[in-house]
Amino acid sequence: MAGYADDLALAHLLADTADSISMGRFRALDLRVESKPDLTPVSDADTAVEQAIRGTLARARPRDGVLGEEFGSTVAAAGRGSRRWVIDPIDGTKNFVRGVPIWGTLIALLEGDTPVAGLVSAPALGRRWWAARGHGAFAGKHQHAATRINVSGVGRLADASFCYASLNGWADTGRLEPVVDLALNTWRSRAYGDFYGYMLLAEGALDIMIEPELSLWDVAALIPIITEAGGTITELTGRPAGDKTAAIATNGLLHETILTALTTRQR
Repeated sequence: MAGYADDLALAHLLADTADSISMGRFRALDLRVESKPDLTPVSDADTAVEQAIRGTLARARPRDGVLGEEFGSTVAAAGRGSRRWVIDPIDGTKNFVRGVPIWGTLIALLEGDTPVAGLVSAPALGRRWWAARGHGAFAGKHQHAATRINVSGVGRLADASFCYASLNGWADTGRLEPVVDLALNTWRSRAYGDFYGYMLLAEGALDIMIEPELSLWDVAALIPIITEAGGTITELTGRPAGDKTAAIATNGLLHETILTALTTRQR
């Protein structure tokens, strides 16, 4: 992947380190878990993974900034530039602390405000997904055992597999009713949670994934993977998904149908 080959290779190395740390703490009897000010959990694995990734980036990419869920934003040691790595050390911390294997490390590279490369590593599932702008999306156990992935060709809502997150969150936005309507009017509905629904979408295993609000570290790595797989991910207005917005992801064929359903089926 000319232009991003070195960055993706580095992302895989970062993921190797993250996987080693997180798997060593997964289901550990002495795992330490605290509550952040927003009452979401953070474990010692979250902080250890992010610290390790930041340490490697400081050495390997001193001109790049870093934004991480646990330690915020850091300007590059060599000065502010146009490139920034965005890290979610463990997406799905609630799953992680309960022993559910659906969690992963999300690593994205942004140029300006645009995610141009992304990697998701789910070591408890034995799978990774990655992409760089203009070069397709891939999945496999590691970089040298990869298969190109693509979204589905399902074009009818009645035939679609629908995935959602946080019914309470959709209720808070006043959109619970249209979400339930979608669940009732699609072929199948499931809530796989966090990054995993989006990756199943990119693989063509499901057709729609929606979430009421995500932070930038939750969504940045997903965007290149979904779009390079041929899908579409936006917020509710159709603008690009970003920090503190909803994330509506589809195979592209169903996107306008889903946006219309979520923005007009309110009483």
